[in-house]
Amino acid sequence: MNQISFPLISFLIWLPILGGVILLFVREGYTQLIKLISYSFSILVLLLSFYLLVIFDTSSSDLQFQEKHTWISSLNIYYHLAVDGFSVVFILLTTVISLLIVLFSFTEERSQNNKFISLFLILEGLILGVFSAFDSILFYIFFEAMLIPLFLIIGIWGGSNRVYATIKFFIYTLVGSVLMLVSLIYLSIESKSFFIHDFYSLKLDLETQIYLFLAFLFAFGIKIPMWPVHTWLPDAHVQAPSSGSVILAAVLLKVGGYGMIRFLLPITPEAGIFLNTVIVPLSLIAIVYISFVALAQTDMKKLIAYSSVAHMGFVTLGIFLTFNILVPANNTNTEMILIGLQGSIMQMISHGLISAGLFMCIGIIYSRTHSRSIETQSGVGQVMPIFSALMMFFLLSNSGLPGTSGFVGEFMVLISSIEVNGLYAVLASTSLVLAAAYSLWLGKRVLFGEVSTDTIKGMSNLRYDEFWCLFILMLLVILFGIQPNLILDISHASSNNMISIILNRI
Repeated sequence: MNQISFPLISFLIWLPILGGVILLFVREGYTQLIKLISYSFSILVLLLSFYLLVIFDTSSSDLQFQEKHTWISSLNIYYHLAVDGFSVVFILLTTVISLLIVLFSFTEERSQNNKFISLFLILEGLILGVFSAFDSILFYIFFEAMLIPLFLIIGIWGGSNRVYATIKFFIYTLVGSVLMLVSLIYLSIESKSFFIHDFYSLKLDLETQIYLFLAFLFAFGIKIPMWPVHTWLPDAHVQAPSSGSVILAAVLLKVGGYGMIRFLLPITPEAGIFLNTVIVPLSLIAIVYISFVALAQTDMKKLIAYSSVAHMGFVTLGIFLTFNILVPANNTNTEMILIGLQGSIMQMISHGLISAGLFMCIGIIYSRTHSRSIETQSGVGQVMPIFSALMMFFLLSNSGLPGTSGFVGEFMVLISSIEVNGLYAVLASTSLVLAAAYSLWLGKRVLFGEVSTDTIKGMSNLRYDEFWCLFILMLLVILFGIQPNLILDISHASSNNMISIILNRI
C-alpha cells in the first residue's frame, strides 16, 4: 500500500478551494492580481496531480495515499480520502481541464470575473473530493456541494433563460441525490460502517439489490445523463457561459459514470444481471435516438450537448455490458468484461477532452458573433483558418476518427458488445455514422462556404490564450488516441479487482 506522510490528497482538494476563497476578496478591477492568483493555484494543483501520478503504483489495486481521521465519532463517520486507479485518471482530467478553463475564461468579457473564477476553483476542489472520498457520507457531501458553484455560475452569468435551466438542473440532481442518500444510510446500517469498500462484502437479497440498484441508477444516471433523464443537460448547456459548458461536459458528467463503477457494479451485481435486458436498451436509445435528435438541432451548443448524451451512452453501455457478460455464469469471459469496463473509462476521458475543445470553439465563435445559430453562420474558415482547422479536428474526433482518443473507447465497447449480442453491436455502431453526420454537418455549415455576414467577415483571429487551450487539448486527444495505454494502464489493476469483487458476489 503506497503511503506518504504528506497529506497530498487533502492539498489537492483544499488548495483550489482556498484559492477560490482568496479571489472573493480581490477587487474586480485588479485583473493582473486575479490572473496571478488563479494561475498559481491552478498550476500548483495540476503539478500535485502529476506528482500523484508519478508516485502512484499502477500495479496495485489497493487504496493508496490514505488519509483517515475521525470526523463524527458518534456516527462512525471519518474524513477518509484515498485514490485507486479509477480515481487517479479522473483527478488528472479534472486538474487539466480546470487549468484550461481558467486560461480560457480571461478571453471572455464579463462582470465580476474574480467571483466567476473563484467559483470554478471551488468547484474544482469539490470535484476532486468526489473522486477521492471513500467514506460514503463524505462522498455524498462533496457530491451535493458541487451543485452550488455550478448553480451560481449558470444562474448569474448564464443566458436569458438561466433561471429555468438552473432550477431544472437543481431539481433533477436533488431528487437523484435523495435516493442515493437513503441507499447509503441503509448500507451503512447493514454494514455498521460508512466505508464504501465495506458495502462490497454485504450479503444482500435480490429484492434489496434491485431497490438499491434503481436508486443508484437514478442518482448517477441523471448526472451522466442517461435517457430519459437527460433533458436538463441541453438547457443547462445553452444557458451556461462557455466555461460553464466546458466544466459541465468535460468533468461533471463523468461523476455519474464514476459513481456507477464505484457503487452499482460491486454492490448490486445480481440486480444488474436481473435487469440487464432493461438497462442496456436505455444506453442504445441514448446512442441512436439522441444522435438523430442532435442532427435536428439549429443551435451549435444544443447539438454538442445532445452529442454528449449520445457519447455517454457508450459509457453506460460498457458498464452495463458487464452484467450481460455475466449472465451465462458458466461461460464468464472476464477479458471481455475488462475491455468493456476500460472502454467506458477511456470514453469518459476522451469525451472530456473533445467536448471541452468543442465548447471552447463554440464560445470563441459566440464571443465574436453573439450568435450560436447554425443557419446564420458560414464561411468562418475563410477569416479564421487556424481556428477552423482546430475546430474541424475536434469535430472529426467527436465522430470517432481512428488515431484520436474518440475512436479508442467506442471501439473497445463495441468489441465487448459483440461478445454479448450482435444486435447490440450493430445498433451501437450506428453512432459512428450518425456522429460523423452531425459533426461534419456542423463543420460544413459553419466553417465552409461563403462568408454569410459582415460580422463574420470582421471576426478577429485567435487570441494567444485561446489558441493554446485548443492546441493542448488537440495534443492530448492525439496522444491518447495513439497511446491509450497511458490511461488504460493506470486503471487496469483497479478494473481487474472490481471484476473479481463482482464475480465473488454472484
